[in-house]
Amino acid sequence: MFSNLFKKRKLQIFAPVNGEVLSLDKVPDPVFSEKMMGDGVAIMPDEGNIHAPIEGTVILMPDTKHAIGIRSKDGTEILIHIGLETVSLKGNGFNTHVTMGDSIAIGQLLIEVDWTYLKEHAESIITPIVITNSSDRVIQFENIKQGFAGETVLMTVSPLSRINGQ
Repeated sequence: MFSNLFKKRKLQIFAPVNGEVLSLDKVPDPVFSEKMMGDGVAIMPDEGNIHAPIEGTVILMPDTKHAIGIRSKDGTEILIHIGLETVSLKGNGFNTHVTMGDSIAIGQLLIEVDWTYLKEHAESIITPIVITNSSDRVIQFENIKQGFAGETVLMTVSPLSRINGQ
């Protein structure tokens, strides 16, 4: 009966977009490749739009629409940064379907992306998916090469164990 109380809850993070799954060290930006924002993975998108990788709440949606932050029920915070140097596009190439505070479900459409426009105007379309509070989380990465939005698990996250109630 009590065994469920002691099991760590694990959060599965699904691919937010279709594409090739890469390690963060392949991202040509030190903010991501050196994990300054947190640990995670990246996807080189093939096609499609940005979909919710977890069930949670939108906690970040900049006016430039180039990124989205989501918090899961267990407190895990995820940043999806669409392309590199895309903040300078001032929202062009993006069409948002959610706003700050919205509750979202896995696979829900979050942002439509004009990849052709981004390929022409951004430094890169590589899309980091980062756990911004990864320092107090255990992340298990899946060994996969291709991700499909809302279907492929990229990583599993669980809170660190607390010792002596701390």
